[in-house]
Amino acid sequence: MDPESTQLQQAQLAAILGPDSAPFEIVISHLMSTSNELRSQAESLFNLCKQTDPDSLTLKLAHLLQSSPHVEARAMSAILLRKQLTRDDSYLWPRLTDSTRSSLKSILLSCIQREDSKSISKKLCDTVSELASGILPENGWPELLPFMFQCVSSDSPKLQESAFLIFAQLSQYIGDTLAPHIKHLHAVFLQCLTTSPSSDVKIAALNAAINFIQCLSNSADRDRFQDLLPAMMTTLTEALNNGNDATAQEALELLIELAGTEPRFLRRQLVDVVGSMLQIAEAEALEEGTRHLAIEFVITLAEARERAPGMMRKLPQFISRLFAILMKMLLDIEDDPAWHSAESEEEDAGETSNYSVAQECLDRLSISLGGNTIVPVASEQLPGYLAAPEWQKHHAALVALAQIAEGCAKVLIMRMLMVSMLFVLLGAILFIY
Repeated sequence: MDPESTQLQQAQLAAILGPDSAPFEIVISHLMSTSNELRSQAESLFNLCKQTDPDSLTLKLAHLLQSSPHVEARAMSAILLRKQLTRDDSYLWPRLTDSTRSSLKSILLSCIQREDSKSISKKLCDTVSELASGILPENGWPELLPFMFQCVSSDSPKLQESAFLIFAQLSQYIGDTLAPHIKHLHAVFLQCLTTSPSSDVKIAALNAAINFIQCLSNSADRDRFQDLLPAMMTTLTEALNNGNDATAQEALELLIELAGTEPRFLRRQLVDVVGSMLQIAEAEALEEGTRHLAIEFVITLAEARERAPGMMRKLPQFISRLFAILMKMLLDIEDDPAWHSAESEEEDAGETSNYSVAQECLDRLSISLGGNTIVPVASEQLPGYLAAPEWQKHHAALVALAQIAEGCAKVLIMRMLMVSMLFVLLGAILFIY
């Protein structure tokens, strides 16, 4: 690079990182530009700032996050800070002075308290979690956990939610560091799940509690959180009763994750939990997505054979009820004219999401529970479908047989052989007499 270009570049950097905030804000706005040329120039300048003066760049981002009146600029600052604080090739933390580190940590906690935008608050929590996961295990941020416990004990739903969002991520990243605080965490989870009037706080607490339970390696420690389960389920039912399907679906997705990773955690209250899920699945007034997630929860438990062998087989009444729900969903199909011109069986003309989910779940259920459990249930329910006058019921019965065939092949073959032998014996008896 010639001396003139070098001088120009140095002048640009001095302006961008100088006391006037306008040049830096222009660079940040250009990083969000739809113009490839502007964005490329801004990226080059940003990377140059990072290489030459990481302290000034970090503080500029932090102050923009703290004081910019523009939502987009604050959001971009949070995102960029997180990228610089992620432990990869661009990790800046080791290159920062102690003074910059201290200022950054202080500004981040201040922003959590002051930020009004919900979307930016979530990005802030991501940034704090990213930094904390790298420095908290070495006691590099001793103020953080006291601050978070103060937030969850405050009267501010916004601060409570932010603290739980951070707890949820830290449980995933550095759960061992949080484990010594198990007693305190249990208390705040239980309190917020049972008493908070805010559905957002309850969902955030549910997320944090489930993530923390999953990070505990000791089953005795996990069992200490058993008394949270009724409150977890209440969070779900309250969302449904209030018509808040989005919150309910978020709660269901979290509970599905728990069922998949720690199914034994549910064993003591299995009847109540599975019963509630099937009740949701049967409620046709609810959104299909909500009902499908409730079914997914039960199927996930059935598939958890290695972690909780035989747990679902001990509930035959629920298996029969789930099978009936799936059979009814198979009826949700139209006699589409496209069927008559379909060139392959892969074409799904006339199929609905209910129909597709039922197909998949019957297949998974039969494979996970096996023929000895599923065939008796099918033998009880399918004859009624085959005997009915509606073509949809005939179709549903045949589809169900096809779907359970893989998981029930041996038992189905044995049943067919037994029926064949009975016919042979009956024929012999009739011949003799």
